[in-house]
Amino acid sequence: MKPILIVTATALVLTAAATAQTPAPAYDSLEHWGEALFFDTDLSANRTESCASCHSPELAFTDPRDTAAGRAVSIGDDGASLGDRNAPTAAYARFSPAFHRTDMGKWKGGQFHDGRAATLADQAKGPPLNPIEMGMTDEAAVAARLWDNPRYLATMTALKGPDTASDPHAAFTAMAEAIAAFEATDTFAPFDSKYDRFLRGEEKLSDEEELGRLLFFSNQFTNCNICHQLNRDPGAEKETFSNYEYHNIGVPANLRARAVNGVAPGHVDRGLLDNPNISDPAQAGKFKVPTLRNVAVTGPYMHNGVFADLRTVILFYNKYNSKLPERQINPETGAPFDPPEVAANIALTELETGPALDDQRIDAIVAFLKTLTDKRYEPLLSAD
Repeated sequence: MKPILIVTATALVLTAAATAQTPAPAYDSLEHWGEALFFDTDLSANRTESCASCHSPELAFTDPRDTAAGRAVSIGDDGASLGDRNAPTAAYARFSPAFHRTDMGKWKGGQFHDGRAATLADQAKGPPLNPIEMGMTDEAAVAARLWDNPRYLATMTALKGPDTASDPHAAFTAMAEAIAAFEATDTFAPFDSKYDRFLRGEEKLSDEEELGRLLFFSNQFTNCNICHQLNRDPGAEKETFSNYEYHNIGVPANLRARAVNGVAPGHVDRGLLDNPNISDPAQAGKFKVPTLRNVAVTGPYMHNGVFADLRTVILFYNKYNSKLPERQINPETGAPFDPPEVAANIALTELETGPALDDQRIDAIVAFLKTLTDKRYEPLLSAD
């Protein structure tokens, strides 16, 4: 029996050695590697935060975590730092065009609320190096974490070339491109909401939802589709419900978030003007028009998460068209809506289009917006 045990032990040692020398299998595509990276907390300083921390697939790729400011802003990898803006959904983000100026002189596209990242890949480079987000010191620090993972190393050299194994910038860029490739998959944009099924003749809208749809696309009764419609055909499939332009709609500062996030008193979020590529004061206070896909389950709302409820958002817009004192009241505070953080450059031409809405029509618009919820998130609607 003893010789048999010796042979078996030797075989185990040889097998373990052979396994250790076997190269880690590379991911077969940028998309699959990007998926692994999206959920990898090792790419943050303390190994506690990933892309999915602020863009959870369980909540339509927004941040589900509560903080001292509620869910209006996100907490960083250090467990203490709080941001000043609400994490936008990563769903449908691929449809925002590269940041550019249109023939009409309007800024359009890009990623983040102020377009400072021109493309999805540029956006993926931001959070790892942001000191109050994932907190890595520089590209070299991120590259070192990538190289520590044998499968990542094998993947980047196989898919993006040998330079990625030694050049930190090349490795960092490959990582960003892979995350962007994952975010460009149908996982993030299934177009399977009740509204999509309605367009395909697979489902009917309720009377309230249909009224909301008619109001939303109306050129007479609301101003919704001025900014929240990409394809001018109201029956077009794969509508993203954003024209990706920038407007100042008079959103007030989120004083609750400012009270706890350490932002200096008197700070003004200038939106598009804080984009390092923009210097025109006329762009102050403007933020990118967000997609309305999954809007009913991705609150709180506005670029700073100042409103908790979707109906409050509709009431906020409606205050521009109503002269009634009660329509100037924020139902979440019981007081008048706070003044805009940036009072200049407010898009009154767009905001003051159409008559004031009564409660029935406000509720109908909310009902329609709920139909834009991806099928996998529809159970969240009934949980409200």
